[in-house]
Amino acid sequence: MLRIIMPGIHTTVQDMGRQGNYHLGVPPSGAADKYSFLLGNLLLGNPLEYAGLEMTLLGPKIEFHKKTVISLTGAPVEPCLNHQPIPMWENIIVQEGDILSFKGVTNGVKTYLCVSGGIQVPQILDSKSTYSLAQFGGYQGRKLKIGDELMLAEPLPGVFKQAGKRIPKEFIPLFNRDNEIRAVMGLSSYRISDEGIKSFLNSDWKVSSESDRVAYRYKGESISLKDLDSPFGSGNSQYGIVDTVYPIGVILVPNNEEVIVLLNDGTSGGGFVTIGTVISTDLDIIAQSRPLSTTRFSAITVDKAIQARMERQKEITRLTELLRK
Repeated sequence: MLRIIMPGIHTTVQDMGRQGNYHLGVPPSGAADKYSFLLGNLLLGNPLEYAGLEMTLLGPKIEFHKKTVISLTGAPVEPCLNHQPIPMWENIIVQEGDILSFKGVTNGVKTYLCVSGGIQVPQILDSKSTYSLAQFGGYQGRKLKIGDELMLAEPLPGVFKQAGKRIPKEFIPLFNRDNEIRAVMGLSSYRISDEGIKSFLNSDWKVSSESDRVAYRYKGESISLKDLDSPFGSGNSQYGIVDTVYPIGVILVPNNEEVIVLLNDGTSGGGFVTIGTVISTDLDIIAQSRPLSTTRFSAITVDKAIQARMERQKEITRLTELLRK
């Protein structure tokens, strides 16, 4: 078991997400930065879908009531075990009674705590991830509070011999303040003028402080629309369309002042003009973007998006083979 002494800003139980229910209005949820999260499980020898903790900006203070092995990945923090600094991206043994604490995140947003055997909470729709808006999944459907106690599975066989094993530096992602995000253009972008498309792709966009697991908001240049009549049923706004399905990563243009990218807890549909969709591998970068950081969007083809996904999978496969040696 582990007990929450201090909860941090926003700490939740997450796994790789629940699939197959988005058409019913249930988003996948799951770790916002899936690459960092799965590297934590991979390092421990856990199945990749085992649940861990996602910590935002300021991590919790945790007391362990069981000897086990942990790994910390994601946005760089200064973790301490019993007030002594410990490394990230490495397997660490914790003893019964040990206290894990964190200083604030210096770059990035999300840090992950994975535990050998995983965190044990009820599974809902084939996932243990927290969906806070609907108050289900994770630990009582909410972020963690002082005094919460989470059950831990028994450590996996042989894991204590893996203490000190770490992720090679070449696989550790960078957490930059200026990022380029790739997107496939389309959906209802036919309503956007050529000047609007150029403005979107050639502008620096600032991450809004209102960004969260549902969506990231960006402020930048104005995106102008073509002089078209609004379709029947789309409302009075020129940026409205008849309701359509939103994929995760869709880029909405709700007005001429901002764009919005939907993330893991996003709604499955709505009535805003859409300009394209961020590719899956770059959603991790968005989730780690700090408020007021700068983003540039670039357009790529579907083939290039598929290639990026395949390259990511090859990287994970290569790391898996290295960790087994």
